Amino acid sequence: MKSIKKYMNLLGTLFLVALIFAMSMIPVSASAAALRADIVQCDPNPAEIGQYVNVWIKIENIGNTRAEDVSVEIIPEYPFSLDAGDETRRNIGILSPDRHASLEYHLYVDENARPGTRSIKVRYQDNEGTAWNEKTLNIWVGSGSDTFDSKGTIQLEQITTEPEVLMPGDTGTVTFTLKNTATQHSISLGDTEYDTNARVRSATLEGTDDIRVNSDPYHDTGILGPGDTVDLTYNIKVDDTARDGTKHLEFIVVGSSHTYNYYWNVPVKVDSAGIKVIPTKPLTIDNGVATIEFDIVNTHPNTLTSVSIRPQAEGIEFSPVEYFIGSMDHDELFTVEFDAQVVSDDVLDQQELALLAQYRSGANQHETSLNDLSLSIVTDKPNGGPGFASISALLAIFVISSLVMYRRKKHQQ
Repeated sequence: MKSIKKYMNLLGTLFLVALIFAMSMIPVSASAAALRADIVQCDPNPAEIGQYVNVWIKIENIGNTRAEDVSVEIIPEYPFSLDAGDETRRNIGILSPDRHASLEYHLYVDENARPGTRSIKVRYQDNEGTAWNEKTLNIWVGSGSDTFDSKGTIQLEQITTEPEVLMPGDTGTVTFTLKNTATQHSISLGDTEYDTNARVRSATLEGTDDIRVNSDPYHDTGILGPGDTVDLTYNIKVDDTARDGTKHLEFIVVGSSHTYNYYWNVPVKVDSAGIKVIPTKPLTIDNGVATIEFDIVNTHPNTLTSVSIRPQAEGIEFSPVEYFIGSMDHDELFTVEFDAQVVSDDVLDQQELALLAQYRSGANQHETSLNDLSLSIVTDKPNGGPGFASISALLAIFVISSLVMYRRKKHQQ
């Protein structure tokens, strides 16, 4: 009896140890979210010595797990400071994967600061009680001479999205062409002469809930002389659950000084339409063989490449095994034929038919499967038709021949 009691106590102890271990693992699994902090905008830029600067910090969940209780803390370092009473720690709350939140801070730049790149620290955690992550973020501090008195004006000359229309789950690129619209190298305002160069301090593309930007902002891309252009390219990713429609990204360019900052709304189209397959002949196999035919239509706004169609049905062979079409423009129609042959005795009268369409949109591979089709298997059986007539004719010939031979034999006798 004592041994049984001792054994039960041991089991109870092991259970408690396992329970404590499991509970200690909960925060680890809950903290699987991955957060990233970035400065997306400073106004003015560069920050002016002895003045306030507004700083927008983006906290983004780039992981695959929801962050349950996100908190952010800013740690200003010289020459930056927060006014007394301003909160250094803020709570965002829940932050789902591929979602972000923006926090605005009002920082003072010390009047004795020197021009150059200065930094602040940002700490953040994805849940209460989990470890804090820390990142150092840079802010450019300049004097009056650092803002540049160039009078060139930047214009967004062109936006190129590749592919032009994206599908849910696609990756793509957005390229911006910036141009200095000045036509002469200098202008005179009053008694002062200014050059017409343009500077791009930074260029940032901001995503949406449906489209994530995977490229970092550009910094100090150089000087654009009159008429010069520069191309800036960003990688983007469309969410798998994105709905069809036009999404709007924000393109932010910080120029020569705070009076030359630019904000552009950037439309990006998402359309889930792809390859459509339409049967054009009855899907019937008569006496084991048939030719089936389909119209293939590109319903997507873009040109699709590497388009191929593959039919599949159990117990049936198709020739060709796969039909390669190649490129198809928007609304282009292509007709394909397959020879079908029954190769199994176990085929049903109504055999399921699947059609797999594969194609590429830009660098993205896609598949469309049509599974609601069926093949009718028809086998003709002899029933008083030509086969029966042939047998009857042979029997008649046999009877007549036998009768003739019998009469000859009798006549000879």
